[in-house]
Amino acid sequence: MNITFIIILLVTIAMSYYGFNNPTFFNRYKFNVGAVQKGDYVRLVSSGFLHANWQHLIFNMISLYFFQDVIIKSMGNLLFLFIYFGSMLLGSVFSLYIYKKQPYYSAIGASGAVSGIIFAAIALYPTALSVNFLPGWLFGALYFGYSVFMMFNPQQGDNLGHAAHLGGALFGLAVVIVYAPEVVIHHAFYLGVMALPLGYMGVRLLKK
Repeated sequence: MNITFIIILLVTIAMSYYGFNNPTFFNRYKFNVGAVQKGDYVRLVSSGFLHANWQHLIFNMISLYFFQDVIIKSMGNLLFLFIYFGSMLLGSVFSLYIYKKQPYYSAIGASGAVSGIIFAAIALYPTALSVNFLPGWLFGALYFGYSVFMMFNPQQGDNLGHAAHLGGALFGLAVVIVYAPEVVIHHAFYLGVMALPLGYMGVRLLKK
């Protein structure tokens, strides 16, 4: 198991566990629109190390475990870290933009960072990589379609941070486009289909 992944795993478990048992710490470092707008920018990253409960934490870390090896072996440790933390940050920034008029909006979790790793892996291997028994590009298209729909049409009881997921995934895709443009060109059809919901999202945001 890669040491870089192990360090991220241990730090995330430690901070999440401390947050489970210390509401003051949890509330101080979770993502909150109003707090960030007032200059508390550390929350853009610190929230990625906090989770709501053990189920939330385990799901994110297992998802990261299954895809981290693809990125580390294909791109190296430094780019893995760049994608992970860049996706975490962009996920928070995108959430800040989407919910800028909702100062009480809060979120926690590594989902944005994990989404960046997953979609960087899919961008590298859109046909060879399988996710939930689906070709990577098809899973990506369905995931983006669902996330974009839910972001624009929030449902009562849905606590998922769809904006953070999308922001993180976009960062992962962007890094691969810059790092391996020949791969993107070779798989342009599959990646183009996968990105259709993102095009729709862009049009909707431009019209706001």
